[in-house]
Amino acid sequence: MPELATTKRLTRPMIVELIERHGLAPSRALGQNFLCEPGTVDKIVRLAGVAAGDRVIEIGPGLGSLTLGLADSGADVIAIEADRYLMRPLTEVLETAGLRDRVKVVHADALEMDWGSLVGPGTWKVIANLPYNVSTPLILDLLRDQPTLVDWLVMVQQETGERLAAGSGSRTYGIPSVLLSYWATARVIDTVPNSVFLPRPRVGSALLRITRHADAPIGASFDRFATLVRAGFGQRRKMLRRSLAGLLTIEQIERTGIDPTARAESLTPAQWGALANL
Repeated sequence: MPELATTKRLTRPMIVELIERHGLAPSRALGQNFLCEPGTVDKIVRLAGVAAGDRVIEIGPGLGSLTLGLADSGADVIAIEADRYLMRPLTEVLETAGLRDRVKVVHADALEMDWGSLVGPGTWKVIANLPYNVSTPLILDLLRDQPTLVDWLVMVQQETGERLAAGSGSRTYGIPSVLLSYWATARVIDTVPNSVFLPRPRVGSALLRITRHADAPIGASFDRFATLVRAGFGQRRKMLRRSLAGLLTIEQIERTGIDPTARAESLTPAQWGALANL
């Protein structure tokens, strides 16, 4: 791939050549859809505001399309890849582009790895084309467990992005929306067509910006907060006095100024926090 040394971007023909030469079979089970549009890579890097000296975590780098854009911007990147079969072509791509020294490639499952020993102190950006099959639990778990990951711009399935960013009263508002709001704010800033991937997924994607709260707006413990939210939305058609029965009395709900006949989707995260504080 002599062109790669100059362009430092992967094109569709380059990705096809890598897949064929390394005998790869993109795994639907692992959510492998390789980004093959350089313009989309440049847009993500620009929207994320990546600059020289930034420290970036990329989860699921695949063959390195986005990794190249991040490293080319001058950022120091940790690329975490779960598929051992991709380690060799990914390393080859980085070496061919002359960017291997800016990227630490780690073979690990991001849901199970020891993050503390990897990132250490200081803050990081998370910029990634996340595997669709694990994006929601991955985002929620890392927001809960890794306070050093403060600014995110991640590509997820469009429906997932809308659900995570939804506000109270929205039809997509639910458990993921409320749990994320405990740690951060989220909004969809752009959509991405499925035509920029190889193989092409069945659905469109969204760019989701997540910003961790500098100061937690909800004072209740997360475990208590999450327990109430899951109970309320677990029976979302029922009134709170029924869905939260056994956890809160009608009198306690009324003490917060919340109507016990309201349903889960009508409550704001702050109201869920007020209930959890009881």
